[in-house]
Amino acid sequence: MSDQGFSLLTSIGPDTSPRKHLEMIQQEIKKYKATCEQLENDQTELKVARDNLLEITKQFKMRSATVQQRRQEEEQLKASQVNLHKERLVSVQAEHAELCRESEALQNELDRMEEENQELRLQTQVSTAVPEKKMVFTGVTAVEGCSSSFDVKPRILYPIEGGTALITFEEEDVAQKVLEIKFHKIKLGECYITVEARPVQLLVPSDIEVETHVCDKRILISDLPKIGMEDQLLDKLEIYFQKKRNGGGDVDMTEMLPDSGNVVVTFVEDTIAKGLTSKEYHDIKMFDKMYCVKVTPFLNGEIKHLKARTSVSKKTVQLVGIPDILDEENLQDNLEIHFQKPSSGGGEVDAFVYIPLGKKAVGIFEEDTSSE
Repeated sequence: MSDQGFSLLTSIGPDTSPRKHLEMIQQEIKKYKATCEQLENDQTELKVARDNLLEITKQFKMRSATVQQRRQEEEQLKASQVNLHKERLVSVQAEHAELCRESEALQNELDRMEEENQELRLQTQVSTAVPEKKMVFTGVTAVEGCSSSFDVKPRILYPIEGGTALITFEEEDVAQKVLEIKFHKIKLGECYITVEARPVQLLVPSDIEVETHVCDKRILISDLPKIGMEDQLLDKLEIYFQKKRNGGGDVDMTEMLPDSGNVVVTFVEDTIAKGLTSKEYHDIKMFDKMYCVKVTPFLNGEIKHLKARTSVSKKTVQLVGIPDILDEENLQDNLEIHFQKPSSGGGEVDAFVYIPLGKKAVGIFEEDTSSE
């Protein structure tokens, strides 16, 4: 076997002919050629497979890079969304905290309004609009300096100077006629005086706002019988409302309201009045008979807002310029007689008051209910 080729080792017997030996060698060569071709085909297939694997690897690397880039982008987007959600969460939490504070404030306001509503339920509805009232002088005077009071029935105080008079007629047209004449010549014995008729201008409330609250120590008793003396009635009420079995307690004082005839009972403690008003009606034995009286809360009121307007009395006229030449009673009688005569432009007089020079008074005007 040489170094430059390959040798074929065959098993040749001693009896094998050269031709036969050559054929055997040729067969071996064909066999090895086929093997070599198969190896070359396998090598080509391996190369193709390698190239395919390289291409697949290249594509995988490209896809891996793409996926990696997409993953990074998604992570960035996710991080951005997380930050956005965190910001939204912080904003929502802040808004929630603000809403909680507002809710607490609204609840406190609701509780306050509920308490106020409970208190207002105990109060009498007070209208802020004062209706139009006709005012007339009733002839009643008061000491100068008395403060005016205002309730459902207005009472207007009008200052009367000395040397003047107020005269109220039963009919409005009579008062208007006296005002139209203006200057009236009146005979007093052997002489005459001239007085001037002027309209009476009153400052009356047009709009009033009253703030009221229930008094914890007082009750108002109404529907009382018109029997017995005032002191006796007050004593009976005080005895009844002092007894604990009637829901009462220690009474500080009892007083009757002169304008309505109702009675106000004031207790020492501030826990008694509420229990009595919740029952409302009480049967009280007075003067050997049972009477059903009404017990309601007592309201304390304070004027918070007041508007006034000027109103002219339609039935009352003011006479000015009256000289002091007769005594008060005679002069007033002569003036009243003069203005009662239709020939003097007068008529039926409902009230008349004369204030001499050097004196002053206050006239009280009340609602005119004669036309109702």
